[in-house]
Amino acid sequence: MPKIKTKRAAAKRFKLTGTGKLKRNKAYKSHILTKKTAKRKRNLRKAAMTDATNTPNMKKILPYL
Repeated sequence: MPKIKTKRAAAKRFKLTGTGKLKRNKAYKSHILTKKTAKRKRNLRKAAMTDATNTPNMKKILPYL
């Protein structure tokens, strides 16, 4: 079997936690920030876990993570 290529765009956006879950950054924090409240922007800074329904597909995209 040949080696599987990692999707580099996904590799830059996801990290694996110690328990094997995928950690991601939240969206909507790049522009048009003036109308968003400070609380909302503060919560967007925190990392989130990838949903369990997406994890099998993500493992295919990132085979060596």
